[in-house]
Amino acid sequence: MSLVLSGRELAASIRAETAARAAALAAAGRPPRLALVTATTDEASAWYVRTLTRAAVRAGIVPEVTDLTSAPDGIGAALAELSGRADVHGILLQTPLPGGARLAELAAFIDPAKDVDGANPTSLGRLMTGRPAFAPATAAAALALLDAYEIALSGRRAVVVGRSAVVGKPVAQLLLARDATVTVCHSRTVDLAAVTSTAEVLVVAAGRTGLVGPGFVAPGAVVVDVGTNATADGGLAGDVDPAVAEVAGALSPVPGGVGPVTTALLLRHVVSAASPA
Repeated sequence: MSLVLSGRELAASIRAETAARAAALAAAGRPPRLALVTATTDEASAWYVRTLTRAAVRAGIVPEVTDLTSAPDGIGAALAELSGRADVHGILLQTPLPGGARLAELAAFIDPAKDVDGANPTSLGRLMTGRPAFAPATAAAALALLDAYEIALSGRRAVVVGRSAVVGKPVAQLLLARDATVTVCHSRTVDLAAVTSTAEVLVVAAGRTGLVGPGFVAPGAVVVDVGTNATADGGLAGDVDPAVAEVAGALSPVPGGVGPVTTALLLRHVVSAASPA
């Protein structure tokens, strides 16, 4: 069986550090505040907002939720208003968005200094060019998990399955910045298994349950499963078939792998945004 890349211990460590920093900021009269803007009736999204709100409170971060489900045309104005408020340090636009709304267009209203989930196109451009910016928390979590288990990246062959601006592209960029040799696969990739089986480090963020099976993975490869797909019984399943553990050298579980680290890093970003330069 492969090494289990659990994110729970790492997430707990990040949360403890974040809480200590948040307490120091509050004592100095600058309590960190996270503004969440939502405009969807999606229950999974609502669950995440509730979970993140509770986690923020535990970390000493003040959560503020703006629900625009009944007024989705006001999303851009709300984000601009929050960006201009001195007491708001982090802003998150929750997805999915209402029909016709585009994340890139609306996220452009978020001040990059407060863009704690790296959604603003300016943030993504800065990430690509190696300039300071908050990386999307899920992408950053995948790298943090690899670092926590001291997985070497420099010079290694890495394959990313998925090319979204939320995970796939940022993960590829973060891997490039660590001197990995990166290939990005997507829905038009011919013979996906032939490409993924060349990877020493494989990150899967396709949003398709069980897409990657044992035949897609080289023996001993390190596999990070970013998938969070709802199951019929209300649970979560990854993009990687659990049977891959019989082939891989290491595999992150779903749930309990990238997920907890993502939330912890998002809150860390808020505290960093609230901290004096």
